[in-house]
Amino acid sequence: MNTTCAVSVIIPMYNAEKYLSVCLESVLIQTFKDFEVIVVDDCSTDASPAIAESYLEKFGGRLKIIYLPENTGTPGLPRNVGLEFASGKYIYFVDSDDFIVDNALEMLFEYAETYQAEVVYTDIGFKCGEEIIPDDIQFVEHSSKKFIDKEIGFETENLAERIEEIFNFEFEWVPWLKFSRRDFLINNGITFPAAKTGEDGVWTFKIVCLAKKILLVHEPFYVQRFNKNSITRSNRSLEDWVILHVASMIKNIEVLDEFMMNFDSLKKDPAARLSILDYFISSHIRQMSLVGNKLNTTELYEIFQREFSKAGSNQPALSSYLLVMNNLYRNELLNR
Repeated sequence: MNTTCAVSVIIPMYNAEKYLSVCLESVLIQTFKDFEVIVVDDCSTDASPAIAESYLEKFGGRLKIIYLPENTGTPGLPRNVGLEFASGKYIYFVDSDDFIVDNALEMLFEYAETYQAEVVYTDIGFKCGEEIIPDDIQFVEHSSKKFIDKEIGFETENLAERIEEIFNFEFEWVPWLKFSRRDFLINNGITFPAAKTGEDGVWTFKIVCLAKKILLVHEPFYVQRFNKNSITRSNRSLEDWVILHVASMIKNIEVLDEFMMNFDSLKKDPAARLSILDYFISSHIRQMSLVGNKLNTTELYEIFQREFSKAGSNQPALSSYLLVMNNLYRNELLNR
């Protein structure tokens, strides 16, 4: 597979005018220079495209801007498009409202090359508010159990142990914690489902199953900013939030099930597949319960039925099961 640079930084963008300059500046000042930046605009309606274009000359030919013909409503599909246009040996996903420390690419590339890892998995790093105030940028220490006892080392190659770690929430879903070899992603067809939330969980699950060498590095490289206008935080009605999660759950489970049925280690193990599906369904229902607890049973059931019908099926039994599970998690939340 041909490469023209060491790293492709892929940035999905939608209405990020308040944050984009800081994001791009953080890439521009990297101590490591052998990289390209691919910004994929998801039909922004603000000044984001103009801001991105103002950086074309600054990056000296290393910045590509791709304009999607219609809004996808999810960062996953723009990331897939970015991957198609990427030519770097490694892929690093950065969200347009976040930024990276100045030696991030240098250190991630060095770790990947030194240890010949398919994926370098890092800890979360830093978090800050919408406004960048140095005193408010805080290091998130040991966000994952993985890093409590080690600073660097390889993830186990035992698939059963890795899946157990997923169940124990030891793998963060967000893509910007994984610095991945491009040929590994492309050769294994590791892309994001067309879902508006939870798509990064399916993407991460594929990586966990397929990567032989995952290097764990407990070192801060990424700063996550709180953006109240992101897909998962924007103002929506209660019904819209539930619809978002139900539609995403249907798509994610469809993609996940297809992957497992074609993956030798899982297609012959129905018990493992059932546990994995239950984990992902439960994750969606828990999120749904956080926002949909004010909708009554009839309203929820109608949403479930409508979204299943849109997906090409009518499953009253499954809708009833989801309703029961939603009520269980709702009661759990209320009793905390």
